[in-house]
Amino acid sequence: MMATKIIPPAPGAYAYPLLIKRLLLSGVRYEPGREIVYADKLRYSYQTLNERIRRLANALTVAGVKAGDTVALLDWDSHRYLECFFAVPMIGAVLHTVNIRLSADQVAYTMNHAEDDLVLVHDDFLPLIEQIQGQLSTVKGYLQLTDDTASDTSLPVLGEYEELLSQAAAQYDFPDFDENSVATLFYTTGTTGNPKGVYFTHRQLVLHTLNAVGTLGVYQGLPLLRSDDVYMPITPMFHVHAWGVPYVATLMGLKQVYPGRYEPNSLVRLFREENVTFSHCVPTILQMILGCEEAAQTRFDGWKMLLGGSALTLGIASEASAKGIQVHSGYGMSETCPLLCTTYLRDEELELSTQTQLAIRIKTGMPVPMVDLKIIDASGNDVPHDGESLGEIVVRAPWLTQGYLKDPEKGAELWHNGWMHTGDMASIDTMGGVEIKDRIKDVIKTGGEWISSLELESLISEHAAVLSVAVVGIADEQWGERPMALVVCEPGQYLDRKMLEVHLQAFVARGRINKWAIPKQFKFVAEIPKTSVGKINKKLIRESELS
Repeated sequence: MMATKIIPPAPGAYAYPLLIKRLLLSGVRYEPGREIVYADKLRYSYQTLNERIRRLANALTVAGVKAGDTVALLDWDSHRYLECFFAVPMIGAVLHTVNIRLSADQVAYTMNHAEDDLVLVHDDFLPLIEQIQGQLSTVKGYLQLTDDTASDTSLPVLGEYEELLSQAAAQYDFPDFDENSVATLFYTTGTTGNPKGVYFTHRQLVLHTLNAVGTLGVYQGLPLLRSDDVYMPITPMFHVHAWGVPYVATLMGLKQVYPGRYEPNSLVRLFREENVTFSHCVPTILQMILGCEEAAQTRFDGWKMLLGGSALTLGIASEASAKGIQVHSGYGMSETCPLLCTTYLRDEELELSTQTQLAIRIKTGMPVPMVDLKIIDASGNDVPHDGESLGEIVVRAPWLTQGYLKDPEKGAELWHNGWMHTGDMASIDTMGGVEIKDRIKDVIKTGGEWISSLELESLISEHAAVLSVAVVGIADEQWGERPMALVVCEPGQYLDRKMLEVHLQAFVARGRINKWAIPKQFKFVAEIPKTSVGKINKKLIRESELS
């Protein structure tokens, strides 16, 4: 360790811990009257938000929750979720945001693995919890979350959320404690085995929030969040804290709109009625919004959208831009809290035509401040930043999970040689711009050459009759692997293999792809399999091809 100079603090100096409670200080100061909106059901001010967080802390304490306990939450995106983002970790407990789209067995596994003590469950998920209640070995009680009239349940509930808050004291003195205390926990599904527990500390969440405020709000080339924006998440709040943006929005005092259960037409109506200006989601959700009935009669001018979770194709980006949406790409993982990279346009690029800009906007983007990012080969050596050479993205940042809960071996794999391994293959250009070419497990190797499934998907998506597409590698006796494409056609449109081959031959002629990159098979389907968070499920597609 280097011998640096350290001066002891003065007697009585306050060592300021980076705790989530600090994020509540500014929003209510600057904009006490700004609204928190829950769909068409409820709205209240930042002053009320702060009071409700204190009431919830008291209600949880009365329910027996203490520092170090774990509180599970099953709810749609709501004001309650936002309140739990703060109240649970602020009393020293851990918030487990349960993935409501997992199977019943997987939900039971995650809740037992997390050792949940108290469960907050929305009426819609009572049947799920009732089904697995006998398997939950650590749960001591349940709180019921209700939008209208409470549903009957066989669970031994301690009370209904709103009733308990109304009875709880409006004051709570949130304590100081170690900023490295775990604040949140959720589970990410991989290609094999049980879901893995990903956890973050108060310090990590505060640093991620402060960085996101600067990254999304300061740069002219990335004008996503300003103090007068209206924020509506379209990423489930159980998934990486809705990318951490609710913490950002609360610190900034933005008007926040929580849509409840995602239904494309209602999302469009909320956009119009609440004057939403910023959202984030995966590309498949954006596609659902663009294709719904309400979208047909709505312009989306002024809506800034951060897209991540999977590659944004040029086809979807072009359709969104034509409707007025300003698209930006973001990159990160469950394990990275998640922000690593975002679209960044320099002054000269902002002068380019919309269509030319879109080719930049769909790329992975620039590493955000305080992220060390590089690409390495299979031997761990750095790969040149020439825009062509491929390597795995490895990263360091102050907000990356330090491991997987109760799984030191998987954690050691994640952090091999002191860098977090993302499993993403990318190139980096001479200006530092990152472009992901594929997941390591999804890249297609044919005849000794690599083919990017993501690039093929983007090119195929440019055909006017293509609604969505997924490309995977399938076994081939001669070449090892060849690409296979699943294609969903636009309603009322017709496509066949020959038409798409002719479409792709144009890109071969322009040098965009080689002729052997054209898929061996095209399958025209009604729907492409998705994961629990709306990403294309290539693992399932490959398995179905083998069965």
